[in-house]
Amino acid sequence: MSPTAIAVLGLVVLFVVMMLRMPISFAMFVVGFLGIMAVATPGAAFNVISADFWDQFSSYSLSVIPLYILMGEIVFRAGITEKVFAAAYRWVGQFKGGMLSTVILASAGFASICGSNSATAATMGTIALPEMKKYKYDSALSTGSVASGGTLGIIIPPSTVLLVLALQTQLSIKDLFVASFIPGILLMVLFLATVMFLCYRNPELGPAGPKSSMKEKLTALLGVIPVIILFAFVVGGLFLGWFTPTESGGMGTAGAFLIALSMRKLTLEKMKTAVLSTLRSSSMIIMMVVGAMVFGRFLTLTRLPFEVAEWATSLPVHSSIILLAILLVYVIGGALMDALGFLMISVPLFFPTVVSLGYDPIWVAVIFCIVTSMGAITPPVGVNVFVIKGLSPETPVTTIFRGAGYFMVAYCICLIILTLFPQVVLFLT
Repeated sequence: MSPTAIAVLGLVVLFVVMMLRMPISFAMFVVGFLGIMAVATPGAAFNVISADFWDQFSSYSLSVIPLYILMGEIVFRAGITEKVFAAAYRWVGQFKGGMLSTVILASAGFASICGSNSATAATMGTIALPEMKKYKYDSALSTGSVASGGTLGIIIPPSTVLLVLALQTQLSIKDLFVASFIPGILLMVLFLATVMFLCYRNPELGPAGPKSSMKEKLTALLGVIPVIILFAFVVGGLFLGWFTPTESGGMGTAGAFLIALSMRKLTLEKMKTAVLSTLRSSSMIIMMVVGAMVFGRFLTLTRLPFEVAEWATSLPVHSSIILLAILLVYVIGGALMDALGFLMISVPLFFPTVVSLGYDPIWVAVIFCIVTSMGAITPPVGVNVFVIKGLSPETPVTTIFRGAGYFMVAYCICLIILTLFPQVVLFLT
């Protein structure tokens, strides 16, 4: 059997064992290990474990993952998110769809210190869904806005998905964080425009809330100044070159800890919960990185990624058509499985292909991240939708998917803008 045929067989086996509920990280590891044995030798496969495992686990850059996760966990467990939501509502709650706009703004604020889409959706849903129900907001649009706002968690830096993408593609973490900032803000603005358009066309979808005085607005804003300072310090310091990505993660975690202590919101029990949750999330992500490393070695040995790239560049069609087809695969893949898991599997195959078409690697990574995040709100396995379903059991899943569907237009417009004007992504890097 040729190496290419073995690679294709390996991909089929990988999806089969994942369908049988084997964790993605272990599935990639097992298939990759057996694939290396088939293509090369058993000795080569064991050498990957003995040598490459040590290189991966002892990598200094890998420590950035638990640091950023712990920063977000401390902020979440300390209840600082409630202040972000309250401040946003004071400023925009008086407008039609104001509560929906509040959810989008607060999601963006929390995403800037969290880095997880499901955590952002769960946090915002816990706070906002009861309030929107009280003000008689449309159930589809309210649940859809929370689910969609949560997707900002893996686009606005610091993002765990971007961290893993940087490690897997050997790109600069700093460059990816800086490049994703404006696209994340652009998507947030498009989400807000979607809410305003829908609610001004049909005010019953999101009735205006009570007005707040300027004093109330400024008082609420004072409560989020520490969060703004933390984000500016972590991302701004990284952008200005004050410290490396790992150092920024350490400084951000220390800053979050001090803010939580100064606000007297962090108990010993909450800190313990934050640490345990960080350990669980970090272990899952790091094992996924290791599994992807073994699987990527297998695909590289078979030369399948390079053959796909050569085949794609030889097609008698414009490169944008090939890019569109690959992005469609990412939309479907992100809808069928966890975004991070699908990226781990697909990046070794598709990233070299798109780069070989002449696209900038940083731009490609950011686009892949945005497109895959769409899968969190698309059927049948939109993870954010099911997070919201857990918070609002009385709302049918189809209703939540319908509400999230309103925001798919914003995603499409964002991708069109970033494709037509790639400098929106690149000019800060």
